[in-house]
Amino acid sequence: MLSLRTTLLVNAISSGATGLFLALFPTITTGVFGVSESIYFVETGIFLVLFAAYVLFVGTRNPIRLRSVMLITTLDISWVVASIAAVFLLSGIVSTIGIVLIIAVAAWVALMALLQFKGTYAAKPGM
Repeated sequence: MLSLRTTLLVNAISSGATGLFLALFPTITTGVFGVSESIYFVETGIFLVLFAAYVLFVGTRNPIRLRSVMLITTLDISWVVASIAAVFLLSGIVSTIGIVLIIAVAAWVALMALLQFKGTYAAKPGM
C-alpha cells in the first residue's frame, strides 16, 4: 500500500495535470465530450489546479495534518458523488466517450479517497 504522503502527492499530480489540461485546452475537451460550451471545463480546471496546490501543500508538511487529509478525502468523495449524478443528468447530452471519461475519473478519485482514508486510519495511533 502507498504511504499517505505518496498518495497525497499522486493525488496532487493527477489533479493538477487534469486541471491544467482542462483549463488550457478546453476546445479539445468540448470536442471529446460533444458539447459546445467550454467555460465549464475551464472553471473545473482552475478548481482542480487550486485543489492540487492544497493537496501538495498538505502532503509536503511534516507531520501531515490528518484533519486536512480528511477534508481532501471528503472533497474527493464529493467529486465521485457529483460524477455519478452527472452521468445520469448528462446522459444523451454528453458523448459516450465523455460519459466513460467521467466514470473513469470518478473511479480514480474514489481510489485516491480510499487510499487517503486507509492512510489516515493507519496514521492514527490506537486505532
